[in-house]
Parts: sequence; structure tokens; C-alpha cells
Amino acid sequence: MRTTLPTPASAAAPELEAPRRTVAAWSLPVWGAVLASGAAGLLLDLASAPVGWWPLTFVSVTVALVALIGRSTGGALLVGTVFGAVFYMTHLVWVGEFLGPVPWLALAGLEAVLFGAGAVPITLAYRWTARYPARGAVQLLVVPPLIAVLWTAREVVMGAWPYSGFPWARLGMTQVSGPLAEVASWTSVNGLSLLIVVVCASVVQWVRAGGLRFMLGLHPAVSVAVLLVVTPQFPTAPAGEFRVGWVQGNGPTGYFDDKAPGDVVAAQTAATRPLYGQPMDLLAWPEGGVDADPLSDPAAAEALDRVVRSAGAPLLMNAATTRGDDVFNTSLLWTADPADRQWHDKVNPVPFGEYVPDRWFYELIVPDLVGLIQREYTPGTNSPIVRVGDVGVGLAICFDVIYDAVIWEGARAGAEVFVFQTNNADFRGTDENLQQLAFARMRAIETARAVVNVSTVGTSQVIAPDGTTLDSIGVDTAGASIGAVPLRTGLTPAVILGPWLTALIILAAVGALTAAGVSHRARTCADGADRSTNPGRQS
Repeated sequence: MRTTLPTPASAAAPELEAPRRTVAAWSLPVWGAVLASGAAGLLLDLASAPVGWWPLTFVSVTVALVALIGRSTGGALLVGTVFGAVFYMTHLVWVGEFLGPVPWLALAGLEAVLFGAGAVPITLAYRWTARYPARGAVQLLVVPPLIAVLWTAREVVMGAWPYSGFPWARLGMTQVSGPLAEVASWTSVNGLSLLIVVVCASVVQWVRAGGLRFMLGLHPAVSVAVLLVVTPQFPTAPAGEFRVGWVQGNGPTGYFDDKAPGDVVAAQTAATRPLYGQPMDLLAWPEGGVDADPLSDPAAAEALDRVVRSAGAPLLMNAATTRGDDVFNTSLLWTADPADRQWHDKVNPVPFGEYVPDRWFYELIVPDLVGLIQREYTPGTNSPIVRVGDVGVGLAICFDVIYDAVIWEGARAGAEVFVFQTNNADFRGTDENLQQLAFARMRAIETARAVVNVSTVGTSQVIAPDGTTLDSIGVDTAGASIGAVPLRTGLTPAVILGPWLTALIILAAVGALTAAGVSHRARTCADGADRSTNPGRQS
């Protein structure tokens, strides 16, 4: 007599169980995840300026997310750190151009470790949501935004901490030369980063739910991708034109350049002379275009007075200034009437470049390098804008262009055009120049304002509100030009909502991850209790 055992429901009717199955419990082996993550880091560098192959961002993020699925906490830290190490060591190699490998390895290493730490919450999110049905709303509609806010929150935190952070490398910035950049005028760069990860994470969830056997699951990724492509730049209102003369003096402005006092002003003045006699509303010189403090040096002040008289326009220049015991990196609007002069001090001096935080500690580690930085710049607190007649000119001094708050404050204060002053002399022949220029272009798109980006040694550009280049002077070239740039009024949603979105990303990341963890814990406890009272239950 044959005895027939009961057949499990999953075996008897697999077609009924399939819609309820959880996501595939696959993951790469650790060695494969490490290799994939390293490759993803390299792809992200290629997606960024100066190469700028923007579609590779989507490949990079997708591969990076796959590498994190199924990892332990330590494994996630390892895999994420490998991504960060490959990306930052290639992307920031210019940091060691003049000071050697120690600053480069220190910065890239710190960023890599922070990036790796930020990978752990992403792995936990995948682990804690794995029990939900693969083709259900949680996996397809909730998990991708959760992963996106966790990735973007990592960008926000790394852009603010430690020592004011280093928001140099963000996913949204890789899109400056692609068709998606206009989205930044609505969402800010942070919002664009988030939407990129939503697309990538949605693709990952679709594959985990069955891939080509479940085409409906591709709908979220396709929908967001189409939205990114068709969104136009937010329109701002034309408000006339503004003639800006801008001068790239190509003087000896590097930290180690051989120069005598006054050489930099002489180089800038010589390059400016061809503009004399031509109508302009403003003359702009780069960061470090004056090598003395005109507020306390009568000779420097007289030299600038001569330039203003000859140009027939106020001069926006930059120099180190001293007020009391404080030293500032200052942009001054130098006018014929001293009562009309205005200034703005750099908000975020570069740590280990313009000041040394915790100097006593770092002198114990690298005293020779720290000893090179004698001047300690004080952060500025005044608004990043000057007014030329009734026109507001927004400002950002060198690396301040990478800090959202500086740009947004200038726009909200009434900037109708931006002038970014920078000194790239210490990074001649590196990618730093073009990476920073990409930020200038994205700021034009984000604020829908024209930008005049003027450098000591290049590359200087005039950028239209849509991010296209109107005029340019290449590297290591002395030159000057006058451009009639469009003025714009009205604020983009990125400027208005950017600070709120940034805060919301952090709150959403913390709240959503906490909720996922609590839910996972509750389900685990419930399953444990169920098994203890029903020993025959299959998990």
C-alpha cells in the first residue's frame, strides 16, 4: 500500500506562489563584489568632468548597488570603501600636484572611508526589506526611493562634515553635459542625484523580481527616466543685458611661483589694457588678482584707482584683507568713490589650504606640510552679492562654488548674474580646472542665471543661463574680453526649495531606515514566536 505525503503548496502550485515570492536571495561573492565596486568607482570618474561620459553614472550606481546586496555590515563597509577609494583617488589625483602624495592620499582616503560607512545603511535597507514580495508595491515602489535617500543623504553629509565638508563629487554633477541637467533647476543638484539613484535602484529591483520575465516591473524606472529627459529648465524672466569685462592675467599666482610684490597686479593690469575705452558695466578680475591688501596698502589702492579710471567701470577684484586680528579672502567692488565700495568674504576657506583646523594635532603628524600654511583665513559672514547700480551680482570665491548655500543665498539676495572668481594656478595641467568649471556650468543651470567664471590662469568662461559656453579663454593664456550677458530675475524651485529638500533627504533617510529596521525586527520576532508554538511551520 502506497502512502502519499501531503505536497507543500509551493510545490503543488508554483504559479500561485510566484507572485508572493520574495526578492531573489542572490548576491555576488565578496571577491566579485569588491571587483564590481572598484569598477563602478572607475566608471563614475569617467562619467565626471573632464571626460564627462554622463550615461556611465547610471551603470556605475547600478553596479554599486548590486555589489551591496547580501553583504554583512563589514562586507558593506569593505565594498563601499573600495568604490570610494577607486573613485576619489582617480578623481582627486590633482590634490597632490604640488604638495606630493600625502594630501592626496589623506583626502581621498578620508572620503573613501566615509563613502564606505555610508554603504552600510544601504545594505541594511536591502536586508530589512527582503521579506516583502518581489513583485509587490514595497519592493518596486518603496525600496528604490529608500535606497535613493540613503545614497543622497551620504552625499549631503560628506558635503558638510568634517571641516565644512567636501561636496566636490556628486552624482547630479556628472550630468552637466547631458540632457538631464535642466532637472537641477527644479530639484537642485541633490534632487537630481536622488532621482538618478531612484532609476538605478528601480532597475535593480526589476531584475530581482524576474527581469525580462516581468516587464511590468520596469515601469517605475522607465517612468522616472522619461520624466528626467522631458523636464525643461525652469524659466526665469529676462531683465536686460549687463556688459562684463573679464580678465585672465596669467600672472605668477601659484603658491610656489617665483614673484615679487606687485607682479600679479602688473600682469592683470597689462591684460586689462586692451579693454580700456570700450563700454562696460563691470570689470572682473579673478581670485588672487591683487597681491596686496588695498584697504591698508596705499600703493595697491592707487593702482586699482588707475584701473577703475581707465576702464570707466567699477572693478570686482580679490585679495587677502585684514580687519583687526582676522584675515579674509575678500572680493571687493572697487569704485572711484570709496563710499560706494562693497565686499564679500569667502564663506568656506579651504581646510589645509587656507587654514589648518586643529593645527596642533596635524603638526604632530606632518609638521613640514602644515608649516607651509602660515595664513589662517577666517570664514566670512556677509552676503555673497554686490550691487552695481541697480544690478545684483552674485559671488562665489573659488571652491565656494561647490557649496549650495552660498549660491542659493546670492540668488535669494537678488543676484541677476553671477561672477565666480578663482585661482587655479596651483593645479596647472590637472583636471581640477575643468571639474570646477563643470560646477560653474551647473550653477548657471540650477539658478537660470548667466555666470562669468574668471580664473587667474584658466579656464575662464562666460556661461549662459542654460549652461552653454558663450566665450572662453584657455589655460596658461593672458587675455581679456567683454561680454554682454543676459540678466534674469525670478527664483527657480531649486533655489527656493533646495534647503528644505536637503533637510528632508536627511530626515527621510533616518526615518525610513529606522522604520525598515523596526519592521524587520517585529517580523523576525513574530516568526520566531510562530515557530516556537508551531514547530512544523516551514519558514
